[in-house]
Amino acid sequence: MSNSTPASGGVSDDPIRIGTMLFTLVEPHRGHQVAYNRWYERDHFYAGCMIGAYNFSGARFVATAPLKALRQPVGDAALVADPQVGSYLGVYYVLDGHHDEWNRWAVDQVNVLHGAGRMFEHRDHVHTGLYRFEWECRRDEDGVPAELTLDHRFPGMVAVFLEPAAGVTGDQLGAWARDAFLPAALADSPVASVLGFSPLPLLADAPGDVPRDDTAGRVLLLCFVDQEPSGAAADVLAPMGAAAEAAGVGRVLWSSPFVGTVPGTDTYTDQLWAD
Repeated sequence: MSNSTPASGGVSDDPIRIGTMLFTLVEPHRGHQVAYNRWYERDHFYAGCMIGAYNFSGARFVATAPLKALRQPVGDAALVADPQVGSYLGVYYVLDGHHDEWNRWAVDQVNVLHGAGRMFEHRDHVHTGLYRFEWECRRDEDGVPAELTLDHRFPGMVAVFLEPAAGVTGDQLGAWARDAFLPAALADSPVASVLGFSPLPLLADAPGDVPRDDTAGRVLLLCFVDQEPSGAAADVLAPMGAAAEAAGVGRVLWSSPFVGTVPGTDTYTDQLWAD
């Protein structure tokens, strides 16, 4: 049974609610992937994000070469020019009502880390953005609340970027995904929960190696999956692009399945690229 809910966490008067989210997709330089993975999980995951006030949850994901082969749409360079680029993803949840405080701290902290030589130079930002949490759609009425989706450690996650058609707002596109497409798509599927987000601007003094993308109007979906994500990406979520275009509301700009990293190990570092 599908259940669409507002951004309430499913519990009335719940004080712990997602307000905003940091989505950071990064590509380590070839030959440096093990060192990058160790630096990020042993230093930057904490020093750059998790020690900050109001950053209450975080997780890392990785796209192996077989998962990258399932990215959609094929050959579209709108978000990522090279389909093999964008191997590691960090996702962080920030407490509702505290985005500005956290954002100011985060930019200042990363600039401090740059000055201290604690940033890893052998990597490129592919897409790093801030997003406002708008809604969740659960397959099961009493499924995992939005705020616990990263800590639940689902076996897979699929990130989907939607771009609205001319004359369609991001709110309208998100409402179509939440109300028209997802309830039927999630029923009896391995996709347990989908969270919808809208873009927010980066601060002007954010580090210069973070690209400024034109994300206005886009919708970002994080789709959490009960099993290895390739089947969900191919069978459940891949039809979303055609359905959005048929409805005249937009298109899938980019989607990619991911699995969670295994902290404390170098798992997947030898599986990032097809050649």
